Amino acid sequence: MIPNSKILIAVLCMLAHLGAFGQRKSLFNGKDLTGWTIHGTEKWYVENGELVCESGPDKQYGYLSTNDTYKDFELTVRFKQEADGNSGVFIRSDIEGVKISGWQVEVAPPGHNTGGIYESYGRGWLIQPEPEKDKYLKVGEWNTMKIRAVGNEVTSWLNGKKMVHLSDEKIGAAAGFIALQIHDGGGIKVRWKDLSIKEL
Repeated sequence: MIPNSKILIAVLCMLAHLGAFGQRKSLFNGKDLTGWTIHGTEKWYVENGELVCESGPDKQYGYLSTNDTYKDFELTVRFKQEADGNSGVFIRSDIEGVKISGWQVEVAPPGHNTGGIYESYGRGWLIQPEPEKDKYLKVGEWNTMKIRAVGNEVTSWLNGKKMVHLSDEKIGAAAGFIALQIHDGGGIKVRWKDLSIKEL
């Protein structure tokens, strides 16, 4: 028979593990790209405590992915668009070279469906926000995006306003890394900060 003290220790360890699982953690330390991997030749760097993506001379797609993978979570990021500002946040993703498989929550200039969900190298746009929701995007200012993915369900919010909600079995079957994108074409620059995630 296990002494009561050992049972108590086992229970406390289990509770500590469950508590940590639901805690929010930072994905970006504000100093360097520790915990992230660059894909492609576009520029990713830290400036004034902010994570910056910027077009390089190749003017191609580029990605910055987390080294850890995630399934069910609530992700919060803040972004400020400079220049063209065409980017996105990928969830439950994988990559080979710069060919990414997964789902992008769009970050784009006005009129280009920020908050919508796009499947790269697959079905394309799965859902776009209603046009009137475009007014929630603050051009040239800091914006807060929240993405919640649980099972088949994905929901996005921009500055506290719900943008889209999607239920999709293909997304529900996947797990993978979080990634930030820089669009091809050149002349793009986006700043990011306060990236945090809570696993659910």
